[in-house]
This record gives sequence, structure tokens and C-alpha cells, in this order.
Amino acid sequence: MTTLAQPLRVSRWVGGPLLAALAVSLLLAAPIRLLGLPLPEPVTLMVPAFAWAMIRPAAAPAFALLLGGLALEGLWGAPAGLWAISLLAAYLPILVLRNILAAQSPVVLWAWYGLACLLAQLVGWLISAWIAGAPPSLAAAGLQWLATVLLFPLAALLIERFRDADVRFR
Repeated sequence: MTTLAQPLRVSRWVGGPLLAALAVSLLLAAPIRLLGLPLPEPVTLMVPAFAWAMIRPAAAPAFALLLGGLALEGLWGAPAGLWAISLLAAYLPILVLRNILAAQSPVVLWAWYGLACLLAQLVGWLISAWIAGAPPSLAAAGLQWLATVLLFPLAALLIERFRDADVRFR
């Protein structure tokens, strides 16, 4: 049985993932400890950021990343613009390379996702260091990067879910 491709609706491919990523961020920011350790705080918005860049270029994802980044800043107490700029800095190269990446294996996409996460973390780290006048903890940034990279299967699921609406994947 074949299914016909359906057009992308902004509410489904931008609104839903944005709200889900923000809800998970809110949940992980709760003061809950497991085995004496706090919950990880991955940059959950990297999941839709990567998927949106791979699926289709449009203004809605960039605007959603701006709004989502501002929400993360409010949640985590980060300086205004830090995560919005960091997410957009990671989104842009994937958007530019999307035609090349569309034909790659999941392992290669995971590596590119990791590089995009690294870029977002680096931009955020540099902005934080500049604003604070002192570098943030590299260990904390590294753990946040690792937790974010481990979310790649969710980005792959999001790409798979909406791939039929993009002619490059047919």
C-alpha cells in the first residue's frame, strides 16, 4: 500500500516539534535528581532545528528557532539572544548543505548533527564567555553537547515523518 504525499502544514512540522522540544526542556529543568545527579539539559531544540533544515527551507523554522531560543534563555537564565543565535548558527550550515546531506546514511547524518550541535555549543560558549568575562565550564558544555547528540534518533524520526512532503527524498 502506498501513501500519497501530503503538503507540509506549518502547525504540524514546525509548531508541534517546537512545543514538544520546549516541553521536554521544561521537564528536564525540573529540580529532580536521579541517583544523586541532576537531569541532563540537552538543547532539545537542536532536534527540530536539524530536521527543519533537512526537510525544507522556509522562514517559519528560523522564526520558530528564534522564539524557541528566547524561551530557552528564559528557562535557563541565559543572556537574551544567546540560544537564539546559537541555534540559528547551527541551522544555517545544515540548510546550505541539505541537498548533499539528503542522500547520506543515518550514521553520516548523525555525525553532521553532532557537528551542528558542536557549532551551537561553541557559539553559546563564546557568547557566554564574552558576556561574563570568563569562560564557562568546558566539562559542562561537553556534557550538554553529548546529551544533545544522543537525541539524534528523534531528529531522524522527524525527518522520516515529513520526508514524503519533500521531493528530494522521493
